[in-house]
Amino acid sequence: MTVPAVLLDARGLIAAQRQFAAERDWQRFHTPRNLMLALTGEVGELAELFQWRTDAEAAAMADEPQAFERLQEEIADVMMYLVRLADVCGVDLDHALQDKLHKNALKYPAAGRE
Repeated sequence: MTVPAVLLDARGLIAAQRQFAAERDWQRFHTPRNLMLALTGEVGELAELFQWRTDAEAAAMADEPQAFERLQEEIADVMMYLVRLADVCGVDLDHALQDKLHKNALKYPAAGRE
């Protein structure tokens, strides 16, 4: 499996989050532990949107404007905390994604390509 050179360019989001935090003097709160706990809470809020829905109902959220808006917001919250956590921890997301995709391709080869 060939992995593209750039999978995710989060530089703009990273810069925006750094500025957002700096303008509010929040860097002191953005410790790995605090960000991980906040991320966990946001994942829980995302999971709550799917709780008690069937697979068909969950797939149909895209057709429900209110549900879809909440879905977008929760996914964005998860993404923002994940990117901020990676930044604070010094993780290069593009490198990490490329590395993990490569490892997954080796671990789980496509059928007939073993």
